[in-house]
Formats: sequence, C-alpha cells, structure tokens
Amino acid sequence: MSADGQATNHWFDDEAGPVVRPYAMTRGRTTSEGQHRLDLIAVVVTEPDTGDPEKDPTLSPEHVEIVGLCRDVPQSVAELAAELDLPIGVVRVLIGDLVHAELVHVTRPVPPAELPDESILRDVINGLRAL
Repeated sequence: MSADGQATNHWFDDEAGPVVRPYAMTRGRTTSEGQHRLDLIAVVVTEPDTGDPEKDPTLSPEHVEIVGLCRDVPQSVAELAAELDLPIGVVRVLIGDLVHAELVHVTRPVPPAELPDESILRDVINGLRAL
C-alpha cells in the first residue's frame, strides 16, 4: 500500500507494460525434459516440415519466436538469447521444449577432445602435396 492507501503494483512498468519474470516463461523449470546441456555456440535449426507454430496452443510466444528466427537462418543459442533479450538459462529451457516437440533440432559443436590432432592434419596436407 502507498501512503495514500492505494495498492501499488510493482510488477508493472508504464513504458514496458507488464513485467513477466523469466521463471514464469519456463514455469519454474531450470531444465527441459531430456535436455542435454546446450553450449552457447550450439546451432538451432527449425525442422523442415514444421507448420505454423502460432496455431499450437501449447507454445508460448517465445517458443513461436524461436521457431520463426531459426526457420530461415540457423541461430546459435547465444544469438537467440540476445535476439529475445532473455537470460541464457531461459532460452535453453525453451529450446529443450522445442526439441522435445520436434519443432527444432540442435547441432552441437564438436568437443575439442574429438578434433583431429594438428600433427595429423599437417601429415595429411604434406601427403596431398606429395601426390
């Protein structure tokens, strides 16, 4: 209550409209069903046969926006978080939901331990030059 006896609403910003807390977008979840940890550089791509996500009543506006952003150009997790202006943890949960719903798929980067050794690559280059 304010000094004049009226209730004040701390959850409303006159310019921005109602404030939705990030945990509300994920329904309090910090991970998604079957979600593996998504790297910041993991690339999200909309499935080619995905219809209009706006017609799906189970999807939030943020889900729909992610599908739309990744439809034409694959986006990294970091790019999506920046574009949506949301915390990375929230975006990871939303992407996990979309993967579970088979609306998008994620291409994860190759871990450094699985990359070929530089000396092997040099040997291959030298072998090709010798041909």
